[in-house]
Amino acid sequence: QVQLVESGGGSVQAGGSLRLSCAASGRTFSSYAMSWFRQAPGKEREFVAHISASGGTTYYADSVKGRFTISRDNAKNTVYLQMKSLKPEDTAVYYCAAKRSPVVVTTPSYNYWGQGTQVTVSS
Repeated sequence: QVQLVESGGGSVQAGGSLRLSCAASGRTFSSYAMSWFRQAPGKEREFVAHISASGGTTYYADSVKGRFTISRDNAKNTVYLQMKSLKPEDTAVYYCAAKRSPVVVTTPSYNYWGQGTQVTVSS
């Protein structure tokens, strides 16, 4: 069982930056691949970024590539999403998710989810 708690959301102007954190409970965090998803009002949940269990592999949605960076600290049971050059279209609730998987999974078929943190980007 893994419990996930996101933090770090907020309101910023376009061009600004935020860093989201996702703290995980449990002693097996390092065996889970982690991803960030987001969901804007009236839209489906969409994949943002993925990091493998070891942290050696990352993968990004085209819409955030070059602006967002996913990382993890297995000693702290935490995964991060550094977001730069934010745009109004990045406005959404951001969720972290965990899954035991050796491959990149971009569909929301994850076993564990956090409660989400709101990111609002104004123009």
